[in-house]
Amino acid sequence: MIRSFLFKFFFYIGLILLCIIFLPSLIFPKKIAVFAGRLSGYWSIICLKIFLGTKINVSGLENIIKNEKFFVACTHQSAFETFYLQVILNSPFFIIKKELTKIPIFGNYLKKIGCIWIDRDKISKDNINFFEKIEKSVENSNNPLVIFPQGKRYSTKERPKFKKGVSRIYNLGLKCLPIVMNSGDVWPKNGRVLSNKNLNISILKPFNQKLDETFFLEELEKSMYLELDKLS
Repeated sequence: MIRSFLFKFFFYIGLILLCIIFLPSLIFPKKIAVFAGRLSGYWSIICLKIFLGTKINVSGLENIIKNEKFFVACTHQSAFETFYLQVILNSPFFIIKKELTKIPIFGNYLKKIGCIWIDRDKISKDNINFFEKIEKSVENSNNPLVIFPQGKRYSTKERPKFKKGVSRIYNLGLKCLPIVMNSGDVWPKNGRVLSNKNLNISILKPFNQKLDETFFLEELEKSMYLELDKLS
């Protein structure tokens, strides 16, 4: 209980300080806000190791695509992946829920780095034009787009069907890099964080742009859940 409290206290205090220190970045070039995001990723790693004794294991770094456009499909179990992916990827931008953009200052950072938001389970003008925004962002950026194909955070034991949106992004002509984590075993969606656990991250081989859209979705879900079974 004490270790969980210390982790949350110092992690969020550090995050707030980063937001304050880099507040001027909101009116300066995007790369400064991107640097702040990367620092937040390193801070999450430091806090996990110091306060929870978390051992972070990463495999497949050699599979990260270089010198061409791609997008990332990542399992979603906690807040960790949104911070950590900014450490290993080159200035990624995310598909996020609209509620996050309403968080004071933090939401402005998300907009600054180019995140695309959606109102979940709602019909709105923004949602109708959602994939047009994605297509435009992909065309105008060389940085990887990150999508959580499960749609929201789940526990490591749950296996929801992937959302069809991930196959629509694949259909834009991008390679897909799958990343699988068991972050929910350490930093779950609900409840206290857990100490002395292994947080395993597996970067799988990318899917080339040669598959049928439906077949791609089935194979992506199958391969990522098989890997998650090994990590959990």
